[in-house]
Amino acid sequence: MLDLQGYETSILNGALLTIQVALLSLLLAMTLGMIGALAKLAPYRSARAIATLYTTIIRGIPDLVLMMLIFFGGQILLNNSLYSINEWLNEWFTSSNPNHEWTAYLPDYIDVSPFVAGVLTIGFIFGAYMAETFRGAIMAVDKGELEAAKAYGMSSTLAFRRILFPQMVRHALPGFGNNWLVLLKTTALVSIIGLEDMVRVSTLAAGSTKMPFTFYMAVAVIFLFFTSVSTGLLKLVERKFSIHAR
Repeated sequence: MLDLQGYETSILNGALLTIQVALLSLLLAMTLGMIGALAKLAPYRSARAIATLYTTIIRGIPDLVLMMLIFFGGQILLNNSLYSINEWLNEWFTSSNPNHEWTAYLPDYIDVSPFVAGVLTIGFIFGAYMAETFRGAIMAVDKGELEAAKAYGMSSTLAFRRILFPQMVRHALPGFGNNWLVLLKTTALVSIIGLEDMVRVSTLAAGSTKMPFTFYMAVAVIFLFFTSVSTGLLKLVERKFSIHAR
């Protein structure tokens, strides 16, 4: 049994925070992934170009670098934009109403929380991987069935909901599961931007107690538990969606 020197509650709270970041990031990644997949398969060249550029950039830059760029660079860009907008509003209202002193109501500075930055970054990163997974799954669906649905008078929305989506899910599940497991482990990166997840708590505890092996082993065991549970649930879902295929 690992002796965590009284840090058990802090690490468990950090583990809960890790799960929250992972689930919210997954929701964002699925949304971006579906949009990206549909854009890549769209008949519009501009949509395909934007989606391709998005997936190419994300898959070509390390996750750690993207995390730092979005957290630090994003805050600088956001606050510089707010400053410029405030200056423009002040000048515009002052020139329009010289006798009226105007003060812009936009905040001068917004501090992006590590939690929000972590969710946005991880969701943005894995949205690119989900886009490729969903695109491959959509292409695996028999086009003849979609043509039959159209011949029966189904609308595009109805055909997507009744025919394309259920079969797409079955084809996408293996890749989706792999992306989820990698995403779950990628949440460890949020510790570098100051979020008090279990990795950061363990790092601080290891530095305080001089017991790095103990605390990092605890984190490893918790991640292994999360991935094992996820793998079991994914197998159940795959079994359910593969019933009709069998």
